Amino acid sequence: MVVPTANRVPGSTGRSHPFVGVGLRSPHTPDVLTRRPKVDWFEVHPENYMHNPAELASIERVRANYPVSLHGVALSLGSAQPLDSDHLARLKTIVDRIDPFLVSEHMAWSANDGAHLNDLLPLPCNEEALNVMVVHVDQVQSAIGRPILVENPSSYLRYRHSTMSEAVFLGELARRTGCGLLCDVNNIHVSAHNIGIDPIEHLDTLPAKAVGEIHLAGYVANIIGGRTILIDDHASAVSEQVWSLYVHALKRFGHQPTLIEWDAALPSLDVLLAEAAKARNLAITMGEDAHDDAA
Repeated sequence: MVVPTANRVPGSTGRSHPFVGVGLRSPHTPDVLTRRPKVDWFEVHPENYMHNPAELASIERVRANYPVSLHGVALSLGSAQPLDSDHLARLKTIVDRIDPFLVSEHMAWSANDGAHLNDLLPLPCNEEALNVMVVHVDQVQSAIGRPILVENPSSYLRYRHSTMSEAVFLGELARRTGCGLLCDVNNIHVSAHNIGIDPIEHLDTLPAKAVGEIHLAGYVANIIGGRTILIDDHASAVSEQVWSLYVHALKRFGHQPTLIEWDAALPSLDVLLAEAAKARNLAITMGEDAHDDAA
């Protein structure tokens, strides 16, 4: 088990001011290298570079100018089967080369019997699933030599076998492994609409000291069987509802590194930068309000 430094959130930058980044996708990489836009950091998916040395070299060039985080999507931490040792070894190689300031993955499973799925599938929140996650998170942290952050999923159904809330599950995972938590505010909003959880209660239940990053993204509303279902598609701007929930997250967790996620229907880099600026300005305003209240 990897235990984080005392009084320090796993992966925390230790910075007191807003620290806002955007997800870096390959169409934008040349622009980033040429322009060096004003943004605090970039996030990349390590799976995109494990078999592509040329692309990994370009990320190393980005890393020379910006902090970079690695956000994995294929470790399948929640799978009942052992982790893919080859995949984990490739992840360690990239961690060693990039030296990211954060490494994160998902509370989900996506592989079984050698088959890899394109979806991050949910887990029941019970002791059996928690034990699996604990073993796998410990294994990853030991392999890469640092704590990771684990992200809450977007939910579209409830498991009848769940015995605890998702927030309690994640808090217990952090306690048992020393990992941190990645609070995806958009996912909380999506889950709240789809399965009826209270988003504020969810945020308030998460252990604040364990949260080391916040994600913001867009969603789409689909009508399925006469019912509106929100889909976490990362293909649009952050909604006003999610911005409002982000305000509560800032009050609860402070100015943790915040990321704008936009993976599909990719807009121009300037659109992403504008979303990042909005998050930064909101965090600055929150900080000023907190200072005024303290005065």
